[in-house]
Amino acid sequence: MTDLGESQLDQPLTSVNSSTLLALADGFHARTVRPLGSRAVAGHLVKPYAIEAPGRSVTDKDLQTALRVAADHLSSAYLRGSLGLAVVLVHAGGDGDYVLVHTWIEGYMSDLAVFVGPAGDAAQLRPGRSGLAPCVWEAAVLAHERDAVTRHVLDGRGLLDERLVAWRGDVLEGEVR
Repeated sequence: MTDLGESQLDQPLTSVNSSTLLALADGFHARTVRPLGSRAVAGHLVKPYAIEAPGRSVTDKDLQTALRVAADHLSSAYLRGSLGLAVVLVHAGGDGDYVLVHTWIEGYMSDLAVFVGPAGDAAQLRPGRSGLAPCVWEAAVLAHERDAVTRHVLDGRGLLDERLVAWRGDVLEGEVR
């Protein structure tokens, strides 16, 4: 790693896209997050969430579609080291619909699949491009879930069933920024 001297730290930030960053900041807003109950999907204990942009909502049909997408992905998750716990995010975004399937895997790691499609057309959900990562609102839910699995399952006490009940009950709800 290169040691940055004083002169390098004082240089102008030419790679920062100021106008785009400020436009993002001006349009930034809260999004509503709702837990959608835990359930078994493709041999995994899954906690699904709705994330809703202003004026959008996640319907029961959207949830069922997301769970089918998740089931397809999770059906081979054990080959990727899955431990059987997953979180599914159903995001009715401002610019389209997203389904994220986050699975806890061996070695304290996780596996993430992102599916994208046009707003309101769940039949068009497809795997996202390589390198696509969660947006700021999705990352807020995943951060909560990282803390929940650490608190209840990894640091928890008692029988595993008791730890899983505690994990299932630890949900994020309300507005996230």
